[in-house]
Amino acid sequence: MKSVSALRLSPLIALFLPTATLPGQTGPLRGLDRYIQDGLREWKIPGLAISIVKDDSIIFAKGYGRREVGEPTPVDEFTNFAIGSASKAFTAASIAMLVDEGRLKWDDRVTDYLPGFQLHDPYITREITVRDLLSHRSGLARGDRLWYGTEFSRDEILRRIRFLKPSWSFRSRFGYQNIMFLAAGSVIEAVAGLTWDEFVKQRIFDPLGMSRSGTSVDLFADRVNVATPHARIDGRIVTVPWRNVDNIAPAVAINSNAIEMAQWVRLHLGEGALGGVQVISAEGVRESQTPQTVVRKEGEWVLLAPEARFLSYGLGWYLLDYRGRMAVQHGGNIDGMTAVVAMMPELRLGVVILTNMEGTLFPHALTNWIFDLWLGHIERDWSSELFTAFEDQQEQESKQRKAIEEARIPGTTPSLPLDAYVGVYGDSVYGQLEVLPHDGSLVVRQGGALVGELEHWHFDTFRVTWRDRRVGKTLVQFVLDSQAGVAEVNLEGFASFSRIPERIEQP
Repeated sequence: MKSVSALRLSPLIALFLPTATLPGQTGPLRGLDRYIQDGLREWKIPGLAISIVKDDSIIFAKGYGRREVGEPTPVDEFTNFAIGSASKAFTAASIAMLVDEGRLKWDDRVTDYLPGFQLHDPYITREITVRDLLSHRSGLARGDRLWYGTEFSRDEILRRIRFLKPSWSFRSRFGYQNIMFLAAGSVIEAVAGLTWDEFVKQRIFDPLGMSRSGTSVDLFADRVNVATPHARIDGRIVTVPWRNVDNIAPAVAINSNAIEMAQWVRLHLGEGALGGVQVISAEGVRESQTPQTVVRKEGEWVLLAPEARFLSYGLGWYLLDYRGRMAVQHGGNIDGMTAVVAMMPELRLGVVILTNMEGTLFPHALTNWIFDLWLGHIERDWSSELFTAFEDQQEQESKQRKAIEEARIPGTTPSLPLDAYVGVYGDSVYGQLEVLPHDGSLVVRQGGALVGELEHWHFDTFRVTWRDRRVGKTLVQFVLDSQAGVAEVNLEGFASFSRIPERIEQP
């Protein structure tokens, strides 16, 4: 068996096994080019990169479309994208390596390694295990605004998670939770003496030859062959900035390309071995692909897996049956990017799809279409089905916005002069929210990075239009106390911030 160092000396030999762009595709990939090109047009996706692995070979790797809308530079198989939550499997694999080395166990308590780790419920704090962190069964709601758009460090996020109240009983149901993967990254740091970023680079990226993959957008100093993120805003496809998510990195932060992600897929299809090197034990890979938490088949899963009889979450992977075969997959969505990494281990078949468009279901449709082709089923036009569902969802959201507009009561005025609403408001979980005077009106700033203009809605309710157009608009209700002062601010569907008795100066 080759050593890891030997594999590093000749990564091209070990990694770039026979590939094919298959311009006139035949066999199981017949029609793939046309299907992708039609999908990009229908879904208005600027660019896409794909790789397909079969029997430890990259049988297809290609880029489509453009790195940026309106620009001529094409996407190829080496173009870097964000993979979003598909990063979670890297964190689970890192834990598996430490389990292989006997340095921790899946069912060790988190506080064995993070003595200061604390959740709202003392029982959960005492009992939560490393396995729980990786399988979305902590009982906590997402709490994503604790990290998204904030300046909180990783340590501060983990400190504040103690104030987030549980939404369900511990281990009673699946509840998607990014911050628990951050905690898993901190466990890795405590055990290995390396940051999560250093561990992933040294123990995964380097052995697999993933030299252009990284754990932070700050690594894109030269911006060579990097896709630009895009979003649909007001019916138009526009560029959006890369989001720095270093503070939640073990859950969402990896950036990579179709060729290098194919090595990651090869590693899993090879039960932890690549190029003769056992990077992760076969037992570790199997454990990550063993159901840990039942996932209710609702929401998007009704569309994405209509024929699935079971759906569960392993350790960093979703697990489901697909036409009688086991499928292992994880999607990723982060500002301006959507990705899917999916495998059928029994067939030793894997797919990586990366796009520079957020919130699109086309990567899932394309994954299902490729699986269907390989299994020899009559073609089902997943893209058209999901696009119809997407349009229906857009129509429902439009109706909801219209209903909100219709519920607005005209002719009202705020109870107080605008400067009475100016102040600093705080929440134990989400930190400070500031209301500031600006050009005769008000602006609100939350989390350091989210700023928006307030307009009067009705009574003491205002609406904030966030300058980051992706975040949209939010109703903001000011609550008065018995002395006709502002006591708190409620951000609809998010949190309540209590007034801190201290005024701030205009910036």
